[in-house]
Amino acid sequence: MSSRPEILFPLFADVTKLDGIGPKVAQHITAIGIEKPRDVLFSLPYSVIDRRRRDTIQGAEMPGVVTVAVTVGTHRAPRNRSGAYRVTVEDAETSFQLVFFHARGDYLQKQLPEGSRRLVSGKIELFDGIAQMVHPDHMLPEDAADTIPDFEPVYHLTSGVTLKTMTKAAASALRLAPELDEWIDPNQKAQSGWPDWQDAIKTAHQPAGSKDFSPTNPARERLAYDEFFAHQMTLALARSQLKRAPGRISEATGKLQGKVLAALPYRPTGAQQRAISEIADDMATAHRMNRLLQGDVGAGKTLVAFMAMLNAVEAGGQGVMMAPTEILARQHLQGLRPLAEQAGVVVEILTGRDKGKERKAKLEALKAGNIHILVGTHAVFQKDVEFMDLRLAIVDEQHRFGVRQRLELGKKGAQADVLVMTATPIPRSLALAQYGDMDVSVLDEKPPGRQPITTVMVSDNRIDEVVERLRQAVTEGKQAYWVCPLVEESEVMDLTAAEDRFKALRAALGEGVCGLVHGQMAPAEKDAAMADFASGKTQVLVATTVIEVGVDVPNATIMVIERAESFGLAQLHQLRGRVGRGDQASTCLLMYQAPLSENGQKRLKVMRDTNDGFKISETDLEMRGAGDLIGTAQSGLPRFRIADIESQAALMAVAQSDARKLLNDDPDLTSERGQAARVLLWLMEQDQAIRLISVG
Repeated sequence: MSSRPEILFPLFADVTKLDGIGPKVAQHITAIGIEKPRDVLFSLPYSVIDRRRRDTIQGAEMPGVVTVAVTVGTHRAPRNRSGAYRVTVEDAETSFQLVFFHARGDYLQKQLPEGSRRLVSGKIELFDGIAQMVHPDHMLPEDAADTIPDFEPVYHLTSGVTLKTMTKAAASALRLAPELDEWIDPNQKAQSGWPDWQDAIKTAHQPAGSKDFSPTNPARERLAYDEFFAHQMTLALARSQLKRAPGRISEATGKLQGKVLAALPYRPTGAQQRAISEIADDMATAHRMNRLLQGDVGAGKTLVAFMAMLNAVEAGGQGVMMAPTEILARQHLQGLRPLAEQAGVVVEILTGRDKGKERKAKLEALKAGNIHILVGTHAVFQKDVEFMDLRLAIVDEQHRFGVRQRLELGKKGAQADVLVMTATPIPRSLALAQYGDMDVSVLDEKPPGRQPITTVMVSDNRIDEVVERLRQAVTEGKQAYWVCPLVEESEVMDLTAAEDRFKALRAALGEGVCGLVHGQMAPAEKDAAMADFASGKTQVLVATTVIEVGVDVPNATIMVIERAESFGLAQLHQLRGRVGRGDQASTCLLMYQAPLSENGQKRLKVMRDTNDGFKISETDLEMRGAGDLIGTAQSGLPRFRIADIESQAALMAVAQSDARKLLNDDPDLTSERGQAARVLLWLMEQDQAIRLISVG
């Protein structure tokens, strides 16, 4: 079924088919993501106005919304254009005024003839002791009173779109909502007490009080589950596509791995051993591996990745490891070289910098199988890069890499296994949303011999003491990072801040002691500054956040983060992870500008009190919400309209296991429930998934 099911046609028609939406409003309403009736259905109200009838405004909370029947009294027009037009009205017990600005008297005489009965509803407030309702929301003849609901839903609006328009549009979109076959597992539905889809969407748009806005309200919870389920179906389809794609059996002999393990000065941690064997098991099956290796800063992912690549080499194939930047690719190379020497395998690097003869020679060696392991940037994606027999592709720092790129990379080796590594500990709910198509291995132990990092909070009025301490450390031969503040998202200002700090430190510590790296530098300059620091030529590296991921200088034991409160928790944790990589005790100074906001204080205290990346990421999620946490736009994290990843994490987990089970029992989605799930995918615009079914 590669075309949209007919039952959904009305929901995907032009938005101008809805009551109250003409071409002009249609232009405005796209600003809040509404282009068709379906979008109106999924734009749920976020609160409600109580329009229940009262006999009188007396005793009502002011200011507040009141709905009351009145007898219309005298009209009083203003003396000049800018004045207020007033109509006195009387309810069962008292009188008050309806007030209109820029009013047309003839129109109001028609709407509110003296002596007539009307139902008015709007915000009432006291002004100079007189009760007034300025521009009532509703003024109707008493017999039309039932057109005002007891609880009127409030929608998100944008300029040029009024609440009345939105309410009208929602009502007409609801009339188009069809009855759909059920895609939710019957037991799950019964156990949770969820209504059918059509009833759920109606209830959500017709709330009966504020309790109906809770995410645990059955109608809302069901609609949130639908979103999660559609998303997890997409991931599960991508996963089964990879699983179904014939894989290569890569059976390791253990010979090369044995050499590396024998040469290590320590034993791998339990977590490393577990991950190594999970990967080896995956590679030894006829299915394609699609696994995520998640480890905190310093948990020893390099060793696990190398062992995985040795599986491929022992089985007669090749491995490739991709990093997002050249600095990181070179660093992986440094980390892998000594291990490769122990194993006697050839490791080479390929980046955008390789040109001409040198590049040609590398490509020939790769094609001939003389390079066993290739490390590189996305240059390894280019057309002319051919492997003799690529068995394993490893992608580092996944969040710059969506599901689509994962599938791309797999194509390079006809049946290559894929392993994705991330050093960003991710809360479980986000891991499910982002990597639901993958199997996950977690490294949650630190290798032996790692020194703990002491974290201290220091107010920036003590900066002189900090510089003094730094001078002492430098004379003792230690190295330090100094990270400059993030300035209002402006790279130019970041740059000034970094240059000023660099000059000040150079003056205090002496010529030649400090280096500088920032985002505006040419890659070659950046690399040179990093190389000087890594070799110990400079002892203090002043930097903007370009150093947060993966930079490895074991001799650096001090990390100063200026204006630490301007960074997110995950970023602070990554920055801190740049020290404590050798055998010396390390310190991280969080320098803040007083007074700290409550949130700022909470963030820095969490940093001071724990080194556990997973704990930190959970706190970060609580404090900032999912969208901010990983920058939704670039993260491949879906945007949900109704569901809320933070508060409904448990639902996401149920959706994942249910989607995987449905596809396991009905891989082509041909059963009744499978067909219903296809309709859901169309309804939720999961085009990627639909393509996968038609391909499958």
